Amino acid sequence: MKAALEFSLAGKVVLVTGAAGGIGLAAAQALASSGARLMLSDVDPARGAKVLADFHALGLDARFTPCDVTQADSVIALIAETVAQFGRIDCAVNNAGVEHKHAKLADHDDDDFDRAIAVNLKGVYLCMKHELRQMLTQGGGVIVNVASVAGLGGAPNLAGYAASKHGVMGLTRSAAIEYARRGIRVNAVCPSFVNTEMVQRMVERNPALADTLNNASPMRRMGEPEEIGRAIAWLCADDSSFVNGQGLALDGGLTAW
Repeated sequence: MKAALEFSLAGKVVLVTGAAGGIGLAAAQALASSGARLMLSDVDPARGAKVLADFHALGLDARFTPCDVTQADSVIALIAETVAQFGRIDCAVNNAGVEHKHAKLADHDDDDFDRAIAVNLKGVYLCMKHELRQMLTQGGGVIVNVASVAGLGGAPNLAGYAASKHGVMGLTRSAAIEYARRGIRVNAVCPSFVNTEMVQRMVERNPALADTLNNASPMRRMGEPEEIGRAIAWLCADDSSFVNGQGLALDGGLTAW
């Protein structure tokens, strides 16, 4: 009989972008609780410093480096600093992302569209590009991208966001095929509506959305960041060693309809 499975990331070095709140922070907490050593990153240095202080207060092995994922030089510096601090990158969680105002496609604001593509899609592309280069030099690794159910189907009034997340799924699946024989797995999580600051901002702009979001899935509630964080940690762990090129829908059954 084989030994019982043990969900552990003990000693693994994990890089998390967008780690100062929401799903990124929840993922970092789940990863740390599984024994990972963390490089936390966010575009907001002040919030990042506070999160780091909280982690250190709990005795967790974590560092923080600010990064604007839309800028190649900033991403390259983040990867270099992670390697300088820890010697390698075993896993990378590409979570940094933004939303935009709800509007039908013909009424979409061009600046909103450009920002969604720059952060959500090009940001993931740049992170993956340089994470992959590092993982190739060290002989393997795991990448988990944070996409969305809006990357699996249409998203009315969120066309720019949906386009960016469909792009993330394209990057995920392409890289998974390209690097499968090089010891690198690439997957994505695809949450539906999750109780994060991003969703709370959407509701503040349009209070009528609250009931819609809570009733969007058969479970009749939104997800919690911790539920997404635990799934990300599992995808980083060896327990998911045959999972590659997938977009894991975390949606309370929304896509089952």
